[in-house]
Amino acid sequence: MRSDEIRRLFLEFFEKKGHKILPSASLIPEDPQLLFTIAGMVPFKPIFWGKVDPVYTRIATCQKCVRTTDIENVGKTPRHHTFFEMLGNFSFGDYFKEEAIEWAWEFVTQVLKIPEERLWVSVYKDDDEAYEIWRKIGVPSSKILKLGKEDNFWGPAGPTGPCGPDTEIFYDTQRDVPTSDGKEPTPANTEGRFVEIWNLVFTEFYQDENGNLLPLKRKNIDTGAGLERMAAMMQGVYNNFDTDLFAPIIEGICNILNVEYKKDEKIDVSIRVIADHIRALVFLISDGVFPSNEGRGYVLRRILRRAARHGKLLGANAPFLHKLVDFVVNKMGNVYPEIVEKKEFTKEIILGEEKRFLQNLNKGLELVEKVVRENNGKISGEMAFKLYDTYGFPLDILRDLAEENGYVLDEQGFNEHMEKQRLLAKNATGDVEFTKRTGYEDLKLKSEFVGYEKYEEHSKVLAIKVSEFVNEAQDVDCEIVLERTPFYAEKGGQISDTGIIKGENGEFLVEYVYSPTEGIIVHRGKLKGRLSVGEKVYAKIDIEKRKATARNHTATHLLHAALRKVLGTHVRQAGSLVESEKLRFDFTHFNALSVDEIEQVEKMVNNVILEAIDVIVEEKGYDDAVKEGAMALFEEKYGDKVRVVKVGNFSEELCGGTHVKNTGEIGLFKIVSEGSVSAGIRRVEAITGLNSLMYLQRLENNWFKVRKVLEVNDDEVFRRIENMKEEIKKLNSEIKSLKQKMVDIDSIYKNKKVINNVEYIVEKFEGLEVDVLRDLADRLVDKGVDLVVLFDKVGEKVILIVKKKKSNQLLHAGNIAKELSMILGGGGGGRPDFAQAGGKDFGKVQEAIKKLEEILREC
Repeated sequence: MRSDEIRRLFLEFFEKKGHKILPSASLIPEDPQLLFTIAGMVPFKPIFWGKVDPVYTRIATCQKCVRTTDIENVGKTPRHHTFFEMLGNFSFGDYFKEEAIEWAWEFVTQVLKIPEERLWVSVYKDDDEAYEIWRKIGVPSSKILKLGKEDNFWGPAGPTGPCGPDTEIFYDTQRDVPTSDGKEPTPANTEGRFVEIWNLVFTEFYQDENGNLLPLKRKNIDTGAGLERMAAMMQGVYNNFDTDLFAPIIEGICNILNVEYKKDEKIDVSIRVIADHIRALVFLISDGVFPSNEGRGYVLRRILRRAARHGKLLGANAPFLHKLVDFVVNKMGNVYPEIVEKKEFTKEIILGEEKRFLQNLNKGLELVEKVVRENNGKISGEMAFKLYDTYGFPLDILRDLAEENGYVLDEQGFNEHMEKQRLLAKNATGDVEFTKRTGYEDLKLKSEFVGYEKYEEHSKVLAIKVSEFVNEAQDVDCEIVLERTPFYAEKGGQISDTGIIKGENGEFLVEYVYSPTEGIIVHRGKLKGRLSVGEKVYAKIDIEKRKATARNHTATHLLHAALRKVLGTHVRQAGSLVESEKLRFDFTHFNALSVDEIEQVEKMVNNVILEAIDVIVEEKGYDDAVKEGAMALFEEKYGDKVRVVKVGNFSEELCGGTHVKNTGEIGLFKIVSEGSVSAGIRRVEAITGLNSLMYLQRLENNWFKVRKVLEVNDDEVFRRIENMKEEIKKLNSEIKSLKQKMVDIDSIYKNKKVINNVEYIVEKFEGLEVDVLRDLADRLVDKGVDLVVLFDKVGEKVILIVKKKKSNQLLHAGNIAKELSMILGGGGGGRPDFAQAGGKDFGKVQEAIKKLEEILREC
């Protein structure tokens, strides 16, 4: 039985038992305690906790999950995975132990048709109720194990949360393995023969921060059956990696890397690691997790690096993981459409990250080989830390290398160096040396910017400046000048770099960089510890921020060129802001851009990005550069030698900023706003790279919410909205008709008054439609009244309607409305026979009525 059929049969079975079948939730949980969705119950934690009421009391899902707590065992054992699918049925205050146990047994024995003699169960030793239920359905007592809390009591999915006793179903693979006590094999005395295929958790308690168990207000059922294990059982294989879930992926790995599976255990382990990890990478990236140095992004990066490293062990000398994405999508895309939609993007993320890692890996491996040769197969804690700190070489990869090759790795020494670094950063204090406090104009200093080529640099402190004298300087606001610096100083519309400057006894957090005078670059920020003039330091920028900024800066050049091509050569840059999150571009143009023009510009820029054109940077004489067609930008100052940034035949500008090496690095370019700055100056804001992805994901999420609210699919959204508009129009018409009927025109007409032979009516209302007021005024005038003045309260505001008989030449409706509305704190006017006005103060309506009477007496 194939995995797709098992998944389908499980969901169909529980649907027949009254369960609502829900799609898998994201791998990114709405839970601050968890990095990932690690179990089927995670999306329902608030319900289990009793914090929210369930919409459905019975639910069944096939939930995608990620766990990395035992990542070092992946590939080495038959059943360890980072990504896996968890089949589960849940009850929220509905059925409890009896139904959960009976249905699980029914599904396994009658739907999957597993022989009962191949099945065992375990229960919590104090859970007599569960034990008796198993006995009732025919499981012999000899096959029901009573185990302790460490085996059959399910803790919360995090430090706190719902928990309770559980019962497990085991499948006997009948492998010939020794028992620990010499007796008949059971799940308790053997290792590897019996496979747990289903865990039924009876969540009766809530565990608080102190470990106390508190009863839940309603009892719940939480079950989990690993699809990978079920597939192995149904397909008669012992190893999950031999099921149809992995077979096509493993075949792809073998073809791409030209290796054979099941020929050499060492090779097999690497193949299985890659097969497992590529599934995790595809699903994590599709759910919005991207490589980074912290949190989920770090875990993703760690998984990718492990997979790439095992590829290296199999002879891969170039990126290959991105080629495996198709195999995962082909196998699982019919169940999880998000991986189909994000396939190409996933490939790009994996390829880019793998390229960067392989460069560092090659350097690190060469260094490791040299170290172990020179130290008789030993990797010291100091060297391990250097590999980590300098090359980003993860400790777990070093651990794998040591285990596979018999090296000795000093992990304790590594941890000591890590702790030493933390203590230095935390506890270092000391005096700060500084130079003149009046500015930099008279200082004979020269800073060299090396940031075009480098992200980090070893340099020397030339000057330190603080706003006031301190003896023990910790977290001191100050400024530092270096001999050489990779930090870009803010200019030309591009924001400055941020990052760190490290000395032997101090660390400086760089928050802003500027150049107060030619040749001097000043780093402003906070110093923790001790730095001195003349001290050797290590400076490193925030690389991801720089790269994001560079993407936006190059995109600004492409945008400028595209605007000139679409709108005309009159377009010139009139200002810009380039930062990591977005770009802002001001340009000369007199009209708002149409939707079609914006789409043309976007398409043109993205075509250049997709062509992956090298960005060429050259230094030339100013006159030569301008003659060649390079554009000199808004209010920039240029010397005799200028820096020219060229993108094929599409764009060429003079620019001192930082840029990508190739347009393909920019990613998706998306205009997010267009508007006016001043007469003749327009402004466009746009995003690139991952910011574009997040923007589109927000749109997608909003679109999903719209569809969910409207309860329709994509194709029916606009039709549904049009129908709703028609319904609203119809309802408004009915409301208007009802309001008109509510107005007793005959009664109002009887209240007419006369001043100076002018018949007039004044009435006050609250909450009538303007159209109703106008219709009422028309009807009263048609009945012969000379003048109708109507006031309507809308919140605290006032609507004023003035209507007069056309034959009356003494009155002017527009003039009357103007005078009355001034009293009401508003304004307005209109034609001689009709006017509409407004005001802010309904409390002055009576005063306005008195004014009206004065006007009539004077006419």
